[in-house]
Amino acid sequence: MIKLRSILLCLSLSLCMVSWSQTTQWRDIYKAKKKDTVFGIAKKYNISMVDLMEANPEMKKEGYELKKGDMVFIPYEKTEEQKAEEAKKAAEAERLKLYGANDVRNRAIRVGVMLPLHNIDGDGRRMVEYYRGILMACETLKAEGISTDIHAWNVPIDADIRQTLLEKDADNCDIIFGPLYTKQTNALSDFCRTYNIKMVIPFSIQGDAVLTNPNVFQVYQSPTNLNDDAIKAFMERFPSHHPIFVDCNDSTSQKGVFTSGLRKQLDGKGVKYSITNLKSPDEAFSRAFSATQPNVVILNTGRSPQLNATLAKINTLIAANPNVNISLYGYTEWLMYTKVYNNYFHKYETYIPTTFYYNAESAKTQQLERNYKQWFKGDMMTALPRFAITGYDQANFFLRGLHQYGKDFKGTKDQNAYAHLQTPLNFKSAGATGGMQNEAFMLVHYMKNGNIESINY
Repeated sequence: MIKLRSILLCLSLSLCMVSWSQTTQWRDIYKAKKKDTVFGIAKKYNISMVDLMEANPEMKKEGYELKKGDMVFIPYEKTEEQKAEEAKKAAEAERLKLYGANDVRNRAIRVGVMLPLHNIDGDGRRMVEYYRGILMACETLKAEGISTDIHAWNVPIDADIRQTLLEKDADNCDIIFGPLYTKQTNALSDFCRTYNIKMVIPFSIQGDAVLTNPNVFQVYQSPTNLNDDAIKAFMERFPSHHPIFVDCNDSTSQKGVFTSGLRKQLDGKGVKYSITNLKSPDEAFSRAFSATQPNVVILNTGRSPQLNATLAKINTLIAANPNVNISLYGYTEWLMYTKVYNNYFHKYETYIPTTFYYNAESAKTQQLERNYKQWFKGDMMTALPRFAITGYDQANFFLRGLHQYGKDFKGTKDQNAYAHLQTPLNFKSAGATGGMQNEAFMLVHYMKNGNIESINY
C-alpha cells in the first residue's frame, strides 16, 4: 500500500509538472545532474540566467544551491520584441531609481504655449500653424513612449501676459514656448526664472532676456551674427576661387553690410577680387572673370529682378566662354525663388547661407505635410520657413532633450539627438548670467548633378 501511494504521489507530481509546463509554456523540464550549475544550464539552453531564475523563483532565494535531481523549468527563448520591451522597462526602472518619480525624465513633460492663437490676423494664423506643428511632434513622441501634457493660452498683441501667468497650470510647466511680442518678454522671463521653467523664444524679438536669464532659449539670430557666419563660411568654402562682386544698383538693398564685411576679410587675407556693375557692357562684365581660376559671384542685393539680370549676363558670358567656371554665393531670400531659378542654381553650383531649408522633395517632409492635411483639413501656409514644420522641429528638439537630460538640457550640439526636417538648432551660452542662444547655420548647396546638400556648421 505504501509503495502504491508513493507511485501515485510521484505520478501526481509528474502530471502537475506537465500541466504547469503546458500552462506556463515551458519548453522543457531539466533534471539537474551532479555537477550542473545554474549558469551551465542557462548556457546549455541559450537563455539568460535572469530568464532561467524568473522561471524558477526558488533560485532567487538567499542561500539557494542547485542539487542533483532538482527539476528545473526551461522557458522558451524570448523574441526580439520581448527582449526590446524588457530592456525598455529595465531602462525606465533605472531612470526612476536614478532621478525619482517627479523628475521630468520619468513622467509626462508639461508643455506650455503662450502665443497669439487666433484667426483674427496673420500673426494669429501663423502661430496656430506653429502650434499645430507642436501637437504633431507630441503625437510622434507619444508613439515612442514619451508622454506630454500640453496647455495652450491665446496671448494676442494687446494681452497683459501677467494675467495669463495667473491661470491654473502656468506655474507647473517644464517648458513654455513664447511669447511672440517683445513687450511680453520681460514678464514671462521673470516668471520662468521664478518657477525654474525653460522658456523658448521661437521667433524674432528685441530685448536682452537671453543675456540675463539662464532659463531662456533664444532661437532667432541677429542679422549681424548671420552675416558673420556667412562670411566665415565663404572664406572656408572658396579659398582658391576668384571672387566677383556685382553692383546691382539697388538703392533699397541692405546687403552692403555683408559685401563690405566680406571684402574686408578678403583684403586681410590678400585675396584679389573683381568688382563689376550690372549695367556694364557684356565685354566689360566678362573681363571681371578669371579664365584660369574658378569664379564665385556675389551680388549686393537679394532681390529677384537683379538676380535675373545677373543670370542673363552670366549666360551670355558662358555662351562665349564655355570653359569659365562659375559658382554663385547668394542670400536666404533666394530660397523663395527656387521654382523660377532652380535650373540655374544647379548649373552654377549655387550656395545659399541660411538658418533653415524647406526641402519639398524630402520623403519625411512630404509625409508630415500629408499628416497635417489629414489632421487639420487643409495645407500648410506657403511660407518660408513652414510654420508647422518649425513647430514640429522645435518641439521635437526640446522635448526629446528634456526627456533625455532633464533640467540639465542646454540644447548644445552634443545633446542633440534629433534630425531636423527644416530648422536645425544648436545653442551656445549667451554669457555667465544668461541663457542659451541658437547658433545653427547651414549652406544649401545646389550641385551640378541635380542633387541638393545642406552643409551644417
